[in-house]
Amino acid sequence: MTPEELAKVRARQKSRALVMGLLLGALVLLFYGITIAKMGGN
Repeated sequence: MTPEELAKVRARQKSRALVMGLLLGALVLLFYGITIAKMGGN
C-alpha cells in the first residue's frame, strides 16, 4: 500500500470515528432529555 493510499484510509477512518462519536453523543443527550422529561412529569 502506497503512502497516499494509507493517508486516504486513515482520513476515512478518522472521519468515520468522528461521525460515530457525534452520533453516540447525540444518543446520550436524547436519553438524558427523555429521562429528565419522565422525572419532571411525576
